[in-house]
Amino acid sequence: MSTHPLEELLHPRSIAVVGASSSGRGGGFVNPLLEQGFKGALYPVNPKYTEVLGLKAYGRVRDIPGPVDFVISSIPAAGVLQMIADCAEKGVKLIHLFTARFSETGRKDAAELEQEILRQAKKAGIRLIGPNCMGVYYPAEGIAFNEGMPKESGPVGLASQSGQAVGEITGNAAQRGLRFSKAISYGNALDFNECDYLEYFTQDPETKLILLYIEGVRDGPRFLKTLRAAASVKPVIVLKGGRGEAGTRATASHTASLAGSREIWNAVVNQAGVINVTDIDEMVDIATAFQFLPEMRRANVGVVGGSGGSSVMAADLCEEAGLNVIPLPDEVRQELKKQGNAIWDWIGNPADFSISMGDESSADAVTKLMARHPNFDFIITFVSGPWRRDPESFSLEKHLARYSLNDIANKPVVMVFQDRPRYPGNSDDMAEYDKIVEQMKVKFIQDGYPMYPNIKRAASAVSKMISYYKKRG
Repeated sequence: MSTHPLEELLHPRSIAVVGASSSGRGGGFVNPLLEQGFKGALYPVNPKYTEVLGLKAYGRVRDIPGPVDFVISSIPAAGVLQMIADCAEKGVKLIHLFTARFSETGRKDAAELEQEILRQAKKAGIRLIGPNCMGVYYPAEGIAFNEGMPKESGPVGLASQSGQAVGEITGNAAQRGLRFSKAISYGNALDFNECDYLEYFTQDPETKLILLYIEGVRDGPRFLKTLRAAASVKPVIVLKGGRGEAGTRATASHTASLAGSREIWNAVVNQAGVINVTDIDEMVDIATAFQFLPEMRRANVGVVGGSGGSSVMAADLCEEAGLNVIPLPDEVRQELKKQGNAIWDWIGNPADFSISMGDESSADAVTKLMARHPNFDFIITFVSGPWRRDPESFSLEKHLARYSLNDIANKPVVMVFQDRPRYPGNSDDMAEYDKIVEQMKVKFIQDGYPMYPNIKRAASAVSKMISYYKKRG
């Protein structure tokens, strides 16, 4: 059980949204809480309204009749000190300051106001998330900052200095079947900072994998120590914003953080043993591998599907990523020969079916035999939607059967979805094709298969996951 201060604060019995309205960002914080089904009391606060989205509205926090644990501030910076005084009177424990235009502006008066807010909050025993951030997404508690966020919980914990990044990461991850324990956007890190969130996720039993988007750190030595401690317990994937000169300048105006050089950053993450990524796509790709694949320390891969040049490129991309594209064992060929397969003496790894003339039984047989052979540690298989114009091919069950998934449960399988074919002038076919592909993706996620848009990203993600486990021993 976590003993971190955030553990108690993230289970509020009541939330007040200050600056709430029926539209705009303030209303946007009320809407997601309603949609997520927050089970506690929810209080819109705005003197301009008597009701917001069907809920009774209050002029000030101190006017709320019941206790208030958590406040979301969506008011201008000039009103925050008065709001904190009201929160102190009500015994509020935590304030999320969506409110911005503080030290990130570079203005002396704004920075001084930010520090006064911190002083007054500490005096009242109130903790702060932010300012200048999106706040908390905690599906198990019915807390979200955007509409449409999944209600299901998962093993991924995310701390992000950027509100835009936290929305993009959670959105992209949701499409790949990833689910979050919590995701927290923390902005200027006036009170809780990146080290606090790392410490929290390290202790949190609901979190098995930690993601971190960071632009700058408040305390370098503490950060390295905390990062190393986290990575010794759970996989940690880190994306650093502001690695170059232009990014460093942008960081200062975004969250008022100091970003170090690329060389220093690389040294820090290498010492800590975390997985360093360069963009959100790579972060989500590697997180997908960790969530859906078992621990693997060997990298012998069997590649199934593709044809001609795509198979050659698949082999190159897998090897360049650090995977071993081993030759097809002779025992597999001999078994194919016994089965009467016409391409038994030609097929290899990657298994190129360009001369099979559409005979799907060859792909089925090779996939099963690769999965059974001890030399292969996992399979990457190319997946496509129905490719014929024959209406009978547009069947989810029939199409899924092509991939032998019921027969290869003994080996991890990675799915690579090929680009959709072009059927000129046949929009009905393409609409049905897209429908089947989406159904396939849903089915694969439900069955626990990681999916990637191309083999380069798949190979890189799996290779980095394997490298992590190999280093841990």
